[in-house]
This record gives sequence, structure tokens and C-alpha cells, in this order.
Amino acid sequence: MTADSIEFECELPDPPEKVWRALTVPDLLAAWMMPNDIKPEIGSRFAFAGPDAPIECEILDAEPERLLRYSWRERPAPGDAHDPLAGPLDSPLDSPMDSIVTFTLDRTVSGGTHLRIVHDGFARVAAVAMVGAGCRLSLNARSPKQTIAANTPRLFLRAA
Repeated sequence: MTADSIEFECELPDPPEKVWRALTVPDLLAAWMMPNDIKPEIGSRFAFAGPDAPIECEILDAEPERLLRYSWRERPAPGDAHDPLAGPLDSPLDSPMDSIVTFTLDRTVSGGTHLRIVHDGFARVAAVAMVGAGCRLSLNARSPKQTIAANTPRLFLRAA
């Protein structure tokens, strides 16, 4: 985790198999995020249909029911100028919205899932406010006292 990362952790009653489907089946992922064409294979490229422009992603690591990591590259909308000081558009984290998202799934003693999401490179440009209960969201939190907000990602599991 880096200084500009967002970390989100929670315990879900659903097994890792169901959580994995919610993260990797396009229609299920679209139900809680955005329309997409994800294929959970290392090196696979996919895109989220962002509100202003597509968010380009590449699967960096995929271990079914355990780990999913992908790059998140939000490109300027057509007509927006690219900052030449940011470097070429092919570099790993070249614009303010270029980051890495990591989902880690661990089976709990009760058969549910401990889900940890880390969005590295995101906090430097985003302020996040989530409401709900059951999960902890922090901006590079080193202790529970630094928790920023809470949310429970149960909506994305309903259809999985």
C-alpha cells in the first residue's frame, strides 16, 4: 500500500467463489460498478464504460477465488488536453487517475469471505465518502483510529 492508496476491508457471509464471480463476471460486476468486458486472465485488457470516458484496465494478477489485481487508467474525455508533464500515455501510472486496484479474498472460519480492496494511486485525486456499516475504508490508515468511512458491498453479491 502506498501513501496515496485507499484500503477497504470487510467480512462477507458469502463464500469466496461467489465474491470472485461478482468481481469477474461482466454483468455481475456491472451491477455494482460500471458496464465492462472483464476477462480474469493475466494480460487481458478490458474497459469500464466510465461516465465521461472509458476506463482502460489490464489484468496484472489473477488467482481464482483469491486475488485479482488490475491497472486502472482513466483517460481524458475527448477534447481534454493531456498534461505533457505527466509523460507518455503508456507509462504505468501516467495521469492523475492511473492506479492499481487489488482485491484479496480469504475464506473465513465461518465459510464467508474476508475481502480487502486496495486502490493504489487513487487517494491523491479522490475524496471518498461511503455510508453503511460492516466494512472499514481508510486512506492509508495505519490504525483503526484513522478510519474514514464505512460501507458494506452487499449489493454486488445479490446476483452472484
